[in-house]
Amino acid sequence: MESVSEASSIRTNNRIYELRAAGLDIVTLSLGEAFFDLPTPSFEGMPGTQIHHYSHSRGVPLLRQKLAGYYETCSGAPVDPETEIMVTAGSKAAIFMTLTAMLDPGDEVIIPEPLWVSYPDQVRLARGVPVMTPWYEQVGDLESYITPRTRAIIVNNPHNPSGRRLGAVEMLSLHEMAEKHGLFLISDEAYHEFVPEGEVFVSALEHDPEKRHTIVCNSMSKNYGISGWRIGYLIADQHFTRQVIKLQQHMVTCAPTILSYYLAENFEAILDHTRPQIRRVVATRNRMAGLLADRGVQCLPGDATFYLFASLGESRLDSTEFAERLLTRYGVAVVPGAGYGASCDRFVRVAVGAETEDRLVRGMHALADLVEATR
Repeated sequence: MESVSEASSIRTNNRIYELRAAGLDIVTLSLGEAFFDLPTPSFEGMPGTQIHHYSHSRGVPLLRQKLAGYYETCSGAPVDPETEIMVTAGSKAAIFMTLTAMLDPGDEVIIPEPLWVSYPDQVRLARGVPVMTPWYEQVGDLESYITPRTRAIIVNNPHNPSGRRLGAVEMLSLHEMAEKHGLFLISDEAYHEFVPEGEVFVSALEHDPEKRHTIVCNSMSKNYGISGWRIGYLIADQHFTRQVIKLQQHMVTCAPTILSYYLAENFEAILDHTRPQIRRVVATRNRMAGLLADRGVQCLPGDATFYLFASLGESRLDSTEFAERLLTRYGVAVVPGAGYGASCDRFVRVAVGAETEDRLVRGMHALADLVEATR
């Protein structure tokens, strides 16, 4: 465990919670979730004899059915709710169980930077070796990192922290690599609803409907502004899910039953309620990117999620020093880019899902002011 780091974004936000509890006014651009207007859930009418007890380890059957149909609609790939999907306590658990099930000690996993902060340490916890690639490498460049020990490639699509979406050509290239070298493609699609209005998300399953090598991990709680509910899911072929369910049974037994029933019974209503708010936060993200660009602060290309990966430009500070000074002098919290990979220390992650527009604007100007002040 000494070789495993804390998740940098969560460490940052734990500090922000403490500062706000002490009465400080912090513009929170570090929090990796969207705050939506959501009704207080009512559990009236739920099956009282079941919601307080264990459910099937694969997940509540009705929720699996709803998720299978939903993913078939957005990917075109059929999903068998009985054998190819498992509901988990958040998508983090789905990713960790996936890695634990597939890796032997010393197996390598290719992780493009900027990476999601938990990928490398989850690989290490699964006794594997993370192989990170610099942020400027293209999808086609990943093949040069493949060795006889490579077992998988992880992609986050749409991407945290840049907001970039992988296109169909890039996704097809990843599938060809997986087929050619006998690899798994792990596609973390936890932000797949957060795309601009009128744009289409391309799931990894679209090019591998038989799930020969593709494992999709996703999150209901992240996509619908209920991150504290911890409801995620995994989609893979029946042979892989048959192995992963053993980990579920030994670690947590099942995802939270009462919340799973609520989400199953209110599946369509939740989508109808949150989708307009999702479109608004994505539009806000792109307005804030424009504001930063007008102030001379460039971000990595992207138009999805509620994240920006902002360059520090000519600032003499590294990302950790920059984030600390932004917090202590301006009362604005961002996450240092160093947590997203060794090549990313000239960036900070900015999240726009937890603040009002006027406070977001205040935070963007503070960030640009500090870049200018530390040239």
